[in-house]
Amino acid sequence: RHLEKKRVVILAGGTGSPFVTTDTAAALRARELDADVVLKATRVDGVYADDPEKNPHAMRYSDISFQDVLRQNLGVMDAQAVHHCMEHNIPIVVFNYQRTGNIERVIAGERIGTRVLPQSEIDALD
Repeated sequence: RHLEKKRVVILAGGTGSPFVTTDTAAALRARELDADVVLKATRVDGVYADDPEKNPHAMRYSDISFQDVLRQNLGVMDAQAVHHCMEHNIPIVVFNYQRTGNIERVIAGERIGTRVLPQSEIDALD
């Protein structure tokens, strides 16, 4: 009902199934609901080439492909979740939920954090 009214729907929690992470649950639900995007709220403000909590000089990506996230094992989400989003062309936005206003900003479509996109969309950005 809420989706039919074009409302933002926020899901939290897992599937209740053993061995299914909350990341994978989010990816599965996103496909079931035909979601436009998966918003990955975390402690860091995007996807980095290295752990920003250990390396303060780590480079943050503004956009990165699903393939590069998987190939470089960047730990954005578990690989199964990333692969599921890639198979179903569901973008992921990784952002810092602890920064005041970020949840509202990302829901409003503001460019914050890192977008994880199909390779074709990354290529079109260049």
